[in-house]
Order: sequence, then structure tokens, then C-alpha cells
Amino acid sequence: MLRASFRQLLLLAFVLIAVLLGAVSLSGLQALQGLLAKSREAGQQSIQLNLATRGLAERSTDMERAARQYLVLGDEALRQRFDDAANQAQTLLLPLGLYPPTQLLTQQWLASAVRVRSQLADERLALADREQAVAAEFRNMDDMLRSLTTQVQQSISERNQAVQSALEIQRSRQVQQVLVAIVAAAVAALTFGLWLTRPVRQLGRAIVALGEGRLNTPVNIRGPADLASLGRQLDWLRLRLTELDEDKARFLRHTSHELKTPLAALREGVALLQEGVGGNLGAEQTEIVGILQHNAGVLQQQIEDLLRYNAAAFDARRLQRRPTLLRTLVEHTVQAQRLSWQARGLTVAVEGSVELTQAVDPERLGMALGNLLSNAIRFSPVGGHIRCWVGTLGDKAVLQISDNGPGVPAADRDHIFDPFYRGSVQPESQARGSGIGLSIVREQVAAHGGEVRLVADAGGACFQILLPLEDSHA
Repeated sequence: MLRASFRQLLLLAFVLIAVLLGAVSLSGLQALQGLLAKSREAGQQSIQLNLATRGLAERSTDMERAARQYLVLGDEALRQRFDDAANQAQTLLLPLGLYPPTQLLTQQWLASAVRVRSQLADERLALADREQAVAAEFRNMDDMLRSLTTQVQQSISERNQAVQSALEIQRSRQVQQVLVAIVAAAVAALTFGLWLTRPVRQLGRAIVALGEGRLNTPVNIRGPADLASLGRQLDWLRLRLTELDEDKARFLRHTSHELKTPLAALREGVALLQEGVGGNLGAEQTEIVGILQHNAGVLQQQIEDLLRYNAAAFDARRLQRRPTLLRTLVEHTVQAQRLSWQARGLTVAVEGSVELTQAVDPERLGMALGNLLSNAIRFSPVGGHIRCWVGTLGDKAVLQISDNGPGVPAADRDHIFDPFYRGSVQPESQARGSGIGLSIVREQVAAHGGEVRLVADAGGACFQILLPLEDSHA
């Protein structure tokens, strides 16, 4: 089954988040447009109703004036003027008649206008009675006109309030939708981020493991197709590095063995010459034989150191872990070298937690501690003090060994853990070291998933072994 690549999944995540935010935005825009349309419609209707009530007031005045004059003068032109004003008033009443709150008042006003028209045409009544009836109808029409005006203003106010309430409700709803969309987008981004970055972190850890020489753990990356493919390539690289490492170790073993045989013959021959088996030697010849013997010994020591470093690097990958009290391990290491530090008049103190327990290989970690303690003894001044401390630092278990010797010069600090690197400062009246002790320490500690570091400016040499802290300690 085909799987999407990292780029495709990342693009999909962006598209989904954009669709989510876009949907909320479009929904809010659509709702806002609906409210604006309603508000616009209400505004236009309000204008029409206001114009209708104002025009109706004017027409009502014209109607009353024409009717009163007609009753006095009896001129048909005045009667026609009344009819024209009434027709205009009826046209103005159309929007008021269609508006539900004013329908009843509109019908009543029209009925009153019809009664006025009938009274003007009814000549059976006396003039005074007709004038009185018409005046009463116009007073009634004026009351209804004021009621219409009040009703229109009240209805407009209510509609404006309704529009404001709808806008406020929509605003609150839009705010909620935006907040929900933001939270959903953040959750989606976080989910996609964690899901997509997990294989990247796995690749990072795999690369670090390869760099530290931890080649026993297969590289298995689960995730997008391109990152999974990269994981398979890293696993192929791990297998290839394992093969090369084994070839290197095999080459070193064979080469060292092949060198030791002729070297042994050479040292034996030099010893025979020194003993005078081939005849007495002159002073210069004796000096040359001494030089040969010394260099043969140095060469043999270097070959032994090479074999020892190779064996330590090989054995570091085959740990036999078991729960171990770290302070007890340090104390055993100190006791194992008791004769060495007592011969130089040194005092060695072991401090720190007595209950800190870690699953380690005590032999391999003890070898690393032994090398650090041996260096501290070697570089400490006669009568000096060595401090060993066991504790924690954050999420790390710490084994620290410090002395009050000359310390490590700044120029040597970047290379102090390199194989066969010997610092510029060496203790007087002691053989020069091989330069593999700290390299072995680094190999053994790295095999435990930890690191060893030099603490600068500690008033002497101070080395710390940092191990991942487990939940099993007290």
C-alpha cells in the first residue's frame, strides 16, 4: 500500500487547517451579509413609513380644509380638491397598510375618510349637523394619525433593537466559532506536528546512536514514506558500519598478532646481545643495544595498548546489566587501587547518595571508573586529595571524580577523549601514558547510553560520568 510522503502530509495538514479556518470565516461572512440585508431592508421600510406618516399628515390637513370650505361655499372644485387629497392619502397609506403593526389603524383611518366623503355628499342633513359630523371625523382621524405616527416610531425602534440584538448574538456566536476553530486548528497542528516530527526525532536518535557507535539497535522508522525509506537507508548504513567495525577489529587483532611474533624475536635477540652471547660489546655497542631494547619495549607496549583499546571497544557492546548500587561500585574501585594512592600519600573520599541504584554492567562501568581514578592518582601531587561523589543532576545519575592536580590545559580539552592522545602536561618522574585510558572510559560509558565530560575550571581535573536516570533509584 502506497503511503504519503512527509511533504504531502505536511501540505494536507496546511490544507485542512486552512479549510477549517476558511469555513468559519465564510460562515461568519454569510451570517453578517444576511444581517446587513435585514438591516438595509428595515432601514428602507422605516424611511417609507416615516414619509407615509408625514405625507398623510399633510394630506389630512388638505382634506380637512377642502371639506370645511366645501360645506361653507358648496363649490364643486373644493369637493374635487378633497377627493384628490383623499386619493393621495390612500396612496400614501399603502406601505402602512402592508405593515402589520399599522394595518388596523390604516383601515380605520380609511373608513373615517370614507365617512367624511359620505357626509359631504349627504344633503339630507342640515349644514350645521354636517359640519359637526365632519369635524368629529377629522378629530378622530387626527387621533388615529398620531397613533399611526407613534406606532411607526415604536415599531422602528423595536426593529432596530431586534437588529442590534441579532448582531450581538451573531457576534457572540462568531466569537465562539472563531475560538473553537482556533482551538481545533491548534489541536490539529499539534497532532500533525507530533505525528510528523516523531519520525524526525527517531531519525535524529538513530543518527546519534550511529555516531556514538551503538550499532546493535536496528533502525525502524514508522511514518511518511520518504522518512521510512530514509530509515531503511540508515539501517543499511548501520549494518555496513557493523561490518566495517568488525573488519577493523579483525584487522587490528591479526596485525597486532603478526607484529608481536617478530617483535618477540627482536627483543630476544637484543637480550642475547646484551648478555654477551655473541661476544663482548663495546661501550657504544652497549648503548645502541640499550636503545634498541628500550624502543622494542615501547613498541610492544603500544601494541598491547592497541589490543586493549580494541578489546574494550568490542566488549563495551556486550553489556550484562544488573541493578547496582553506584556508590558501592565506586567504593570497590577505590579499594582496588588502595595500594597505588596510599603509596603517594593521597586521601580518597567517597561521598554522595548511598541508595542510588542503576541497571549497569558493573565490570565495564568499574573499568571506566578505574581509569578515571588511575588518572587522578597519577596526576595528583604527593599528599593530595581525591574526591569521588555519587548523586543526580536533573534526569542524570552522576559519578564524579576530581583531584587537586594541575588540571587539563585548555588546548587539550577538545581532544582529551581521542584515542592515543596524550596531553601536553605529564606528571614528573612517571612513564608517559598511552593515551587510551579516557578513550576506553568514553566507550564504556557510551555503551551504557551515557556520556563522560570534563568539568572545566574545577581547580584540578574533574570528570563526570552521566547516566540516564532510572525510576528504580530510591
